[in-house]
Amino acid sequence: MDITLLGPLTAYEDDVPVVPSAAKPRQILAMLALQADHVVTVPTLMTEIWGERIPRSAATTLQTYILQLRRKITAALAGNPAVDAKDILATRFGGYLLRVRSGRIDVQEFERLAAEGRAAFHATDYDTASRLLSRALALWQGPALVDVRAGSVLELEALRLEESRMAALERRIDADLHLGRHTEVVPELRVLTIRHPMHERFCAQLMLALHRSSGSWRALEAYQRLRGTLVAELGLEPSPSLQRLHQAVLSGDTAPDLQAAGVD
Repeated sequence: MDITLLGPLTAYEDDVPVVPSAAKPRQILAMLALQADHVVTVPTLMTEIWGERIPRSAATTLQTYILQLRRKITAALAGNPAVDAKDILATRFGGYLLRVRSGRIDVQEFERLAAEGRAAFHATDYDTASRLLSRALALWQGPALVDVRAGSVLELEALRLEESRMAALERRIDADLHLGRHTEVVPELRVLTIRHPMHERFCAQLMLALHRSSGSWRALEAYQRLRGTLVAELGLEPSPSLQRLHQAVLSGDTAPDLQAAGVD
């Protein structure tokens, strides 16, 4: 089965779609896919679907949803009698398990590539880090689980994935800055700082890229925009590291320290 969760939910078995149209079975499929090859307990599934108001009929209804998913898988397996739907969506003590071959779920691929990219970055192999992290980020086709109704469990999973995406994006830009790709990352960082007006890391990266590509006055503008937003919205000044970068730009330092800029 091939499954995507980083954007719209899709699932194909032998190129046949198996994603149900009903909201609750979609939630269950998403939960099982996120924990592929691990048991998802019945209480966890019930909490995701019904929250704190679990009906008395929940166990029977959950079994019905599982049956609906298995029917979709069975229909997709019509040309492969050697495999049963129960082999793919298996019942285990206390819960259910979705079997998926390695590399067939975009979340797993993203996490693998992001981890390899992070390791390359820490090993100062910035070219490899940039390449791997770019591949990881390219797997995203929109917000995670964008078309799945999320309960308390999936909400946390979507938040975790978004935080992981942001961390991978920050590190990929860090790698590009280490590689001297200052001019190349400026357009991307301009968009990011507009979308995230209080994100200090993106502001620091933009300031550094602008300063090193002969745009120091624009770097100072970026700092003032962020400072104005922080003061107006939160009553806070920028962090000490960002203030140090600001002073470095003001003093004409031609090569401000990456760590002082909050980039390392």
